[in-house]
Amino acid sequence: MSYEWKFNPRPYSDEEAKDLLKDVISPETTDWHYNTHHKGYVTFLNKIEAALPNADKGAANGNWSDFGELKRRQTWNHGGTVLHDVYWDVLGGDGDPSKGPDVLAAIEREFGSFDAWKADFKATATAAKLSGWGVLCLDTLYSGRLLNVLVDEHHYGAIWGGIPLVSCDVFEHAYYHKDGPGRAKYIDAFLNNLHWGRINERYTKFAT
Repeated sequence: MSYEWKFNPRPYSDEEAKDLLKDVISPETTDWHYNTHHKGYVTFLNKIEAALPNADKGAANGNWSDFGELKRRQTWNHGGTVLHDVYWDVLGGDGDPSKGPDVLAAIEREFGSFDAWKADFKATATAAKLSGWGVLCLDTLYSGRLLNVLVDEHHYGAIWGGIPLVSCDVFEHAYYHKDGPGRAKYIDAFLNNLHWGRINERYTKFAT
């Protein structure tokens, strides 16, 4: 039996999002990005789940097979689903890190200061490909550290055991409608709109 992936709600309504996120992304993009792009990853993830049990495993090889392509697109759509869940969850705040005291203390231990973390995160997100992400993650399997990770597409560069705490979508569709090629401006607005209370809840959930 295949697993059914869920299209998770945002912590605010579609109408609330247009006002809450207006400094980061345009109202139209707020709708398209969630209800078309994000939903599409969940839809195709479920189509892949349904197709995998009947795919011919005996025809799998290192060049091309139905089974292999389904497996490749499974990780693509899974990454897109998870990172978008985090993206929407961390937006909608006032950017005040003092509202996330536990994760702020961890950031200051790892990066020396909050401003040093911000500079590193912005550079990480800026350096991703035109389709990529900047991600603050908690390395749960190896070092226990907080790391800013550059992810191209939805999965290249992700680390095993890395729990995403903050994910900044830098695919061009995320910001071009409002800022054109101004990726750096968009990242600044993203950072200024973070909801550190929800980020703190996510950090404390996994940092045990």
